[in-house]
Amino acid sequence: MFKQLGWRFYLLLAFALSLLACSPRLDWRMVQAPQEAYVAFFPGKPDKLERKITFQDQELSQTLEAVKIDDDIYSIAAIHLSKQQIQLAPALLEFLESNIFKSAGVDRLTANSAEAAYQTSSHQRFSIKDYFLEMKSAGVAQKAMRVRWLTRPDADGSLWIYQVSVLHSGKLQGDVKSFFSAEDRAYFFDEFHPD
Repeated sequence: MFKQLGWRFYLLLAFALSLLACSPRLDWRMVQAPQEAYVAFFPGKPDKLERKITFQDQELSQTLEAVKIDDDIYSIAAIHLSKQQIQLAPALLEFLESNIFKSAGVDRLTANSAEAAYQTSSHQRFSIKDYFLEMKSAGVAQKAMRVRWLTRPDADGSLWIYQVSVLHSGKLQGDVKSFFSAEDRAYFFDEFHPD
């Protein structure tokens, strides 16, 4: 009996140590953002910035939570549109997306993308599209990004627009999709849950 327990203990200990060895630089933590109506897991303590932005003569509230781990920046940007501002949503979303695609020097229609899904905090699943972008300089990828945009209506008739992304500076190991589909980066996207 004792030998069985001892064997299981060492197996469990080896498993725990292997988990720690796999990702010593990441300290995953749940971040609840009730004002921005989401829950997310960040690989470290994020900094939070709040500001007002002007779009088509309307003042909008924007927040950004982000953390830098080595060469990666994990971030969630949230913009709130009141019930009276909701008609701005299509143009604002188009503006946000086109800025990123323009920076990457790609067209939205030909951009490297993949079908994905996200789950709300109430466990509803929705389809979404993720984009995998490489920003090149002199033909060499200097930065790469995985990004998704989504909108979620609020109970009061207002709307949230979210941009969830990981930006990597420097050379990639492998192709861009494989790089950002690695467990530590994919987990960030999988564990973003809007209300």
